[in-house]
Amino acid sequence: MKTYLIAILALVAFAGCTVGNPVEDLEAKKIELTAVQEQRVFQDNDFAFELLRKTIANTEDKNVFMSPLSVSLALGMVMNGANGTTLTEIRQVLGMNGMNSTDVNEYYELMQKTLPAIDLKTKLSLANSIWYRNGFNVKPSFLKINSDYFNATSQGLDFASPAALETINGWCSDNTNKLIPKVLDQIDGSTVMFLLNAIYFKGNWVTKFNKDKTFTGEFVNDEGKNTEVDMMQLKSEFGYYEDDVAEYLCMPYGNKAFSMIAILPDEGKSTDDVLRVLTAEKFSDAVKKMSTEEVQVYFPRFKVKNKFQLKPMLQAMGMLQAFEPSADFGGISDNRPLWIDYVQHDTYVDVNEEGTEAAAVTTVAFKESAGLMFRADKPFLFMIREQSTGIILFVGKISNPGKYS
Repeated sequence: MKTYLIAILALVAFAGCTVGNPVEDLEAKKIELTAVQEQRVFQDNDFAFELLRKTIANTEDKNVFMSPLSVSLALGMVMNGANGTTLTEIRQVLGMNGMNSTDVNEYYELMQKTLPAIDLKTKLSLANSIWYRNGFNVKPSFLKINSDYFNATSQGLDFASPAALETINGWCSDNTNKLIPKVLDQIDGSTVMFLLNAIYFKGNWVTKFNKDKTFTGEFVNDEGKNTEVDMMQLKSEFGYYEDDVAEYLCMPYGNKAFSMIAILPDEGKSTDDVLRVLTAEKFSDAVKKMSTEEVQVYFPRFKVKNKFQLKPMLQAMGMLQAFEPSADFGGISDNRPLWIDYVQHDTYVDVNEEGTEAAAVTTVAFKESAGLMFRADKPFLFMIREQSTGIILFVGKISNPGKYS
């Protein structure tokens, strides 16, 4: 086993890891799951790795940070309004084999109730909301099932008013400790509903890094170039495991219910090599095989902000019809055809000597067919003519109208 670890963050997982004697070392209580719910955790984790792979492939961002749980919860609420092929594809993307709708909803309900309460030393909050345009007919049954199982609040707003933007963005800010203060810049005229999940996490390391020992170190990036980073360091006992592709390090927070698992590719391997073979089963096996070892840890201090449009990732995973006018969201409304315009994922993470603060907001925007629409929000030509003769009196082109005064 290597005696030191220069940690390249390949994956962040807020999940407990047990090493050593579980009675003596682990203070947190275990969340009790049924066999079906244990299966669902594996499905969610497989979804996490596949979503990460697809996102890395579809973004130019060098650092990628996501909350697959946030995306899963948001799509879980969406699922309660989907039918037919639309529903089937969402379930397939989330890997929900062998689970009925009641199983799924009860799983999400359990996670939202138990995760925030499992560690009083660590702050974790989950919140869901549904915002719809005044006059848009949302089925009460859709709102009720998401209220019952997801504790989702719902409210109608005048989407044409600037106050609607302030209200929705304010909700995001309030539920992420102001880490994500804004997810919407505008509301499109054909948008009829937003469905949002927000998650916030703040945990202090069980073994903190000493700020006085943080130094300017070198980090070898994907291009093989050396860059300067603030490198934290400490020597202590951690959960550690090594297989044929990577090293795994478990750094717990609070009462050890939550932890960061850092995965460092072996020499000659890359994060792509690790992700290529990483599955929920392989990840779980690595965590189970961890042993308590004294490890010299070098870990960079960093902050990452991301904003991802997940439509191409989810489409690549097989969720197709939900984004088309042919989508079947008859469980949401009987209005004109309804489909998902976009799924946006805003994230933030700060890892330092004290611990980790992280947040994510997943925004699902629904639009409906507005019939014929003429939206002059790009350059256009115009004429003024006399009706009976057809004679044109004036002609013009508008390419930059500016503010009217």
